[in-house]
Amino acid sequence: MHNKIYNSFIDRKAKGIKSFAVLIDPDKVTPAGAADLAAKCTAAKVDYIFLGGSLVITSHLDECVQQLKSNCDIPVVLFPGSPSQVSRYADALLYLSLISGRNPELLIGQHVISAPAVKKSGLEVISTGYMVIDGGAPTTVSYISNTTPIPADKDDIAMCTAIAGEMLGLKVVYMDAGSGAREPITESMIARVASQVSAPIIVGGGIRDAEKAYLNCKAGADIIVVGNAIEKDASLIKEIADAVHAAPVLR
Repeated sequence: MHNKIYNSFIDRKAKGIKSFAVLIDPDKVTPAGAADLAAKCTAAKVDYIFLGGSLVITSHLDECVQQLKSNCDIPVVLFPGSPSQVSRYADALLYLSLISGRNPELLIGQHVISAPAVKKSGLEVISTGYMVIDGGAPTTVSYISNTTPIPADKDDIAMCTAIAGEMLGLKVVYMDAGSGAREPITESMIARVASQVSAPIIVGGGIRDAEKAYLNCKAGADIIVVGNAIEKDASLIKEIADAVHAAPVLR
């Protein structure tokens, strides 16, 4: 199976190039709206489009992916909240194992259910250690996953969790404060994790402005993900993209 998207993660990290991903929730955008976002992302030089949500109660996931693909050349990566969120039209799928929680269904149970469909899809599968961090308010992901987030001030717990995920063979670490988080993940926690793992680090949740995105990159994040803030103000796409791409190379 091809590894084009994962290899781009690795290549950009090796070169110290920071990336920006716009997160689109299919429940909150129409196919026509997806086409408009694709144009804005292209203009802003967004690196990746992540597509998915904790619920996804609509039935137009395939159509959203197709609209995005037909209106831009930016890779579309599925960020699934359930085994049903699979579209063969996407470029890759983050196969999430919720390593911050102790719910066996989200460590391996749902993967067993989804594995045949994922394999049949032909999608590039990127095994991802998914870590939910407390963002100061209950979020959809913590409710749906029935797990307790890592406390926001427990940098060492986050670090040890990320190390364990990497040693288990997970290729990417995704630190997420969740949709609707009051507070984003601290730079100290990101830096602690980045100091001990070599896997690409994705950071999202609670990022509302370009300055925070920039600081997260300086702390060691490789890919910044923003969704909620952009839903409210699409002009942030370019501001945050510019900030992420301006971040200094971290050696």
